[in-house]
Amino acid sequence: MLPACLCLLFGTAAFAQDKPADRYTYVTYHVCDITKQERADEIFAQVQKPIYDAAVADGTITGWGWLAHHTGGKWRRATYYGSSSVQGLLDAQNKIGDQIDAKNEKLSEEFGKICNSHDDYIWRTVAGNIGTVARGAAAFSVYYECDQGREEQADALVTRVFAPVYDKLLAEGKIKSWGYNEHIVGGNFRRLATISAVDMKGLMEARAATVQALDDDPLGDTFGDICSGHVDYMWDITSQNQ
Repeated sequence: MLPACLCLLFGTAAFAQDKPADRYTYVTYHVCDITKQERADEIFAQVQKPIYDAAVADGTITGWGWLAHHTGGKWRRATYYGSSSVQGLLDAQNKIGDQIDAKNEKLSEEFGKICNSHDDYIWRTVAGNIGTVARGAAAFSVYYECDQGREEQADALVTRVFAPVYDKLLAEGKIKSWGYNEHIVGGNFRRLATISAVDMKGLMEARAATVQALDDDPLGDTFGDICSGHVDYMWDITSQNQ
């Protein structure tokens, strides 16, 4: 039986073609006071959003997004932005951080009190179209803990087994984007798989379709042996620029 979480494994059927440019994503996962998190959204929109938009316009970053927790673990909000290199992400972090502090120090301090701890990750896209298209308003992400000695085998399984299913969903308009990402910097999670759709209803219908399509595939058990622990999140993508 294929574990339900494996419905969020995906790759690209064009993997054997010329390798695309590298895509890296810096994500800050915020732990926030749930009674004040809507205020954090307001501060982000007022202070940070214009700066991220300007960074896209001048080429500092390739895109960004602001996620709100719908269902899952302790993370309540997440900020992400992209670049073609790790150094590009780090340069952007310094530049954008300085601009945010300079724009409104008081509001930045208020934001920090509401969302007073966080986890940072840098991911590299292994497969999928994340970073090249606008995502849907609803996203499902699975964060995997894996056997580091067998991660490349897990990646190959994603590309070989699951890509056709997700390509079909994309062609049918049932999902807007997908991505399968490897850990570069951060905590214990080693792989991240994520899909997006127009809304939560469409997202869960797409997820159910993949479970049905992949349920009897014996290779699913192999992936589950390699990446045996995971945490699921559902996100509302409340703002983005791609």
